[in-house]
Order: sequence, then structure tokens, then C-alpha cells
Amino acid sequence: MGDLPHFEQDFYQTEYYIDDQGHTVASYDTYNSRDPEYYDTGAQAVVSHALDPHMEHQYTGQFFQPAMVSGTVGSQGTDYSEEEPTLLEELGINFDHIWQKTLTVLNPFKPADGNIMNETDLTGPVLFCVALGFTLMMAGKAHFGYVYGISATACIGMYILLSLMSSVAVAYGCVASVLGYCLLPMVALSTFAVFYSLQGVLGTVLALFGICWCSLSASKIFISTLAMEGQQLLVAYPCALLYGLFALVTVF
Repeated sequence: MGDLPHFEQDFYQTEYYIDDQGHTVASYDTYNSRDPEYYDTGAQAVVSHALDPHMEHQYTGQFFQPAMVSGTVGSQGTDYSEEEPTLLEELGINFDHIWQKTLTVLNPFKPADGNIMNETDLTGPVLFCVALGFTLMMAGKAHFGYVYGISATACIGMYILLSLMSSVAVAYGCVASVLGYCLLPMVALSTFAVFYSLQGVLGTVLALFGICWCSLSASKIFISTLAMEGQQLLVAYPCALLYGLFALVTVF
């Protein structure tokens, strides 16, 4: 094979400029890559031309600085709104209202606050249902299914009945909340059954007393919340039937 022709490799740098007629013209600067002065003059010229401070454009405008909004972290610390509700309030848990409802149930002759009792608070009722099932289990009666089944069925029945009797709108959550809070005397009765048998005269008297207590408290709250003056005995009768079922489960 013959020797390949040797081509001299040159470095070409292209620059563009606009002439007087508005045409773009390209010019080439030729550097010999074999010339030792290429690395001293040509490269330095390119680098110095690229780093020419006169070619840099300095931005003289103003930078955008967003304003600090309340509730964000700034130089002065964190600024949170004092009106932001707590986690318990967002979940609908108010211990003050729970305590007031409990006191209303414990005193059947105390007037009930309709604004507080009209809330659909299910925290207390769930706790009382769990406490009733736990005390029954401590007495040797695992009746969690009966407690929850009777409670759900009774809430539906009382909701339908009160909707027919009341002239104002009735909320299902309000009915479930009132019936659940008034279950507290039954919890006390089942707690007593852990230490003493209720299958006797004393147990019968205590069961009747607990039924009357629960029904009077529930009917008092219903008539004050749903504006049903003069109908307490009519409301107390189905409530007594409901809590009588819980008493039977507790005694037997």
C-alpha cells in the first residue's frame, strides 16, 4: 500500500459580523497546529477573547423579592395564626362538652343545654359502649356483638320515631350521641355486676333504677334539643324499652 497523503491540520476560528449592507459575513482566523507559537498566541487570544470583560453584559435591574406572608418562616421566626383550630377541634373532640353532657346524664333533673346536646359527638358514646362491653366481659359475658347490634338498631328506630314526632329536623348523629351518653348508668350497673350477682331482688331493683335513670335522661335531652315540650313521657317509653334490653343483657 502506498503512503497516505499527509494533510496538515489547521485550526480555524470563525467569527461573524454584519457589514454595511446588512449581510452576515464569516471570517476565519487560521492557526497552524504544528507551530509552537500556536499554543502561546492563538490559544491565549481565543481565551482572552472569550474572557474579555467588555463582552459581559451587567444586569442593572432589580431582583424580585417576594413579600413574606403571615404563617411562613421568616427572619423573625415562625408566625402562626392564633385562630387556627387544634387537631382535637378538627376531629370534633371537645372534652369540655363531653364533660357537660356527662354531667347532664348523671343528673336527670338538670336542664339540658340544647346547643351542646345537638352536636353529633360520638366520642363519648363509643367510649361508653366499649366500657359496657368490657365490664360485661369482666363479669364473664362476652357480649360485644349484642351491645353494638342493639345500639345500631335502636338508633335507627329512635331516629325514625323522633322524625315523625318532632317538628324540627332530626339528625341521626344527634340521636346516636344522646342514646350513647345516656348509656352511662348501664355501664355503672355492669360494673357492679362484676363484683356482685344481679340475679336477685337487689339486682332487679338496681336494673329498674338504671332503666328509669337512662330513659329520663334521654327523654329530657330529646325534648330540649328537638323542641318537644310536653312529650317527655312519650319519648321516655321507647327509651325505657331500649335500655331494658341492655339491663337484661347485664343481669342475665
